Amino acid sequence: MKKILFNKLLTDCLIFFFIALFFTSIIIWIFQAVNFLDIMIEDGRDHLVYLKFTFLIFPKIVSKVLPFIFFLSFVYVITKYELNNELVIFWNYGVNKITVVNYFFKFSIILTLLQIFLNSIIVPATQDKARSYLRKSNINFLENFIKPKKFNDTVKDLTIYSESRNKDGSFSNIYIKKGSGFNNFQTTFAKKGNFKNIGNQKIFELFNGETISVVKGKITNFKFSKSNFSLNDLKTNTITHRKTQEVSTINLFLCFSKIYKEKLIDLSKKLNIENCRTDNISNILKEFHKRIIIPFYIPVLMLLTLLLIIKSKESINYLKFRLVIFLIGVFIIIISEMTLRFVNNNLINNLIILLLPLILITILYSIFNRKYNSIQTYK
Repeated sequence: MKKILFNKLLTDCLIFFFIALFFTSIIIWIFQAVNFLDIMIEDGRDHLVYLKFTFLIFPKIVSKVLPFIFFLSFVYVITKYELNNELVIFWNYGVNKITVVNYFFKFSIILTLLQIFLNSIIVPATQDKARSYLRKSNINFLENFIKPKKFNDTVKDLTIYSESRNKDGSFSNIYIKKGSGFNNFQTTFAKKGNFKNIGNQKIFELFNGETISVVKGKITNFKFSKSNFSLNDLKTNTITHRKTQEVSTINLFLCFSKIYKEKLIDLSKKLNIENCRTDNISNILKEFHKRIIIPFYIPVLMLLTLLLIIKSKESINYLKFRLVIFLIGVFIIIISEMTLRFVNNNLINNLIILLLPLILITILYSIFNRKYNSIQTYK
């Protein structure tokens, strides 16, 4: 009978947890997808790239919201059981409260391992895959995003301006600046222009204009009746190189160990691992913390939630106690994310941050060990 009771409580918690996790992730994903749609439109990316990119960010969203949804779900279900007098059944069957604590603590460890797997394997892989679609894709239909009387700087080191767009799709009074800085750039003015495809080449065909080039401070200019401005191999201002959070955990470990072992400043080319540099070591340590240490706040949240079984609904200030537990849980979630800011190259500092969730687990577990003998009967 006790096994049936435990399974029912856990099942109810998991059902609420997975439903809440799914719908919360979907809502956030929709908002993110709309945001990325604007970015993709500005970049002139193909719709297929957009769909693949947005689909691959879903695991990261799930990973982010999982601890809070986990905490919220168990607080809700345990509170519901208490208010419906369903926990009384546990105590009437002689279930020790520390047994309940141990049962759900073991479950939280399993969920912690799953979160580590998600953070360390799934999220970096999907994020890198999503970024690879940006690296491999070309900028398409740029002409759709040139707005009359607005400077368009979607493409890196390229600014395009048009005074008006004609009914035939061509542009009038065009200004194009290519390059950056004061000593190396090219400026083109044209009365008219339109986008064309010549084979696999995409060009901006310009008419009746002038090009002024500055190379190492030397100025040259020429006038033209017709000129083709190549739009191939353009890069957007969107970051397409691999970020540290997109490097696999195995490569991060390899990079970290090699940097300290070989004492080299930059091992990116030697190991074929991007961002494997001494000046990036703090970001690598932050990634380890985010992927491996932060998930250990899940058992902390589990033990915090189980404090609710110490008091019954008839107890004085039960509602306030429940509110305090919830607010502390939210505070712990915020603190767990904020610890990322304090991860650096200082060994003692990192050790304190590393031990923080273990210290909280020890404190919370000691509370149960001290109290459970005195609460054998339900108050």
